[in-house]
Amino acid sequence: MATKPPQIAILGAGTFVRTQYIPRLSEISDLVIVKSIWSRTEESARGAVEIAQKHFSGLECKWGDKGLDEIIQDVSITAVAVVLAGQTQVEISLKMLRAGKHVLQEKPAAACTSELETALLNYKSISVDGSGHLIWAVAENYRFEPAFVESKKLVADIGKMMNVQVIIEGSMNSSNPYFSSSWRRNFNGGFILDMGVHFIAGMRMLVGCEVVSLSAMTSHVDMTLPPPDIISSVFHLENGCSGVFTMVVSSRSPKILWRVVGNNGTVQIERGFQGQHGYLVTFYGADGQSKSSFFPFSGVTEEFKAFINDVSQSTLEVKGCQFEGEPRLSYIEGARDVAVLEAMLESGARQGSLVHVKKF
Repeated sequence: MATKPPQIAILGAGTFVRTQYIPRLSEISDLVIVKSIWSRTEESARGAVEIAQKHFSGLECKWGDKGLDEIIQDVSITAVAVVLAGQTQVEISLKMLRAGKHVLQEKPAAACTSELETALLNYKSISVDGSGHLIWAVAENYRFEPAFVESKKLVADIGKMMNVQVIIEGSMNSSNPYFSSSWRRNFNGGFILDMGVHFIAGMRMLVGCEVVSLSAMTSHVDMTLPPPDIISSVFHLENGCSGVFTMVVSSRSPKILWRVVGNNGTVQIERGFQGQHGYLVTFYGADGQSKSSFFPFSGVTEEFKAFINDVSQSTLEVKGCQFEGEPRLSYIEGARDVAVLEAMLESGARQGSLVHVKKF
């Protein structure tokens, strides 16, 4: 017998909800029912609902404390997407988990490692006290981009890993819709942390192991951006390989590139445009030949599918069986991304001192 798609609520009605969540969820409306959209203000909630109701009939508009309580009390809503300011996401996510709802929370997983540690202790206690397994997933679309999935396979063919390079020249200027975002400007690490977790997630997925220690220098050049806006780091991986991570938040010549060099070949991913935005993946073989493939963006849709599948599987979980969710969504993965960035920011504040990355 076919199971009814899970019903979810979206908490948040900002730019990313309107431009990504609503369009991408509408593409898979056979898998999920969006029942409610909530925001702190009525105006914001109504604006998002107006866009979404073209795709989801009977959509409810919720706002303020009363609206949030109504979502908590609604037993038909089995999961929520938390797409709020970085400073409030953990608090709201834990509130929803305590209410027995699965959570897909936008990145970053938390503002710092101390918040991550407290969050994980709370999550553990909720899992022990509650019935069944509640999912706390972090929405990191880079782990679901086909370019990274394919490149991870290719890295297996480069032989012994020799060096890793991550070069990020962003375009966070006044024409970017997130430029004026107040929470990012008041966030510890600013755009470096908020944007940087994506690039760390991509790198960690590619190399398949953790960053153990690093040294970094940070600076602040563009005064229209919160500090720091530039970071240059040398890092050491647990497999013995070293690498460099450089990030300029706003550049006149945007470039986003990952490169993993081995003694038998090299894998490179570069952001590009071929009729649509995506990534060009190139494998350079030991024979001097290279082969490239272009992969359009689809990570947001793929992460939604994975989360919805986990929610459905968890509901159908046979008593006594341990539910295993998609590992790329796990809160721990999001925590590890934040830990690397926090270590870089700490090292930068200490003029390049060696910092060991907090383990999760």
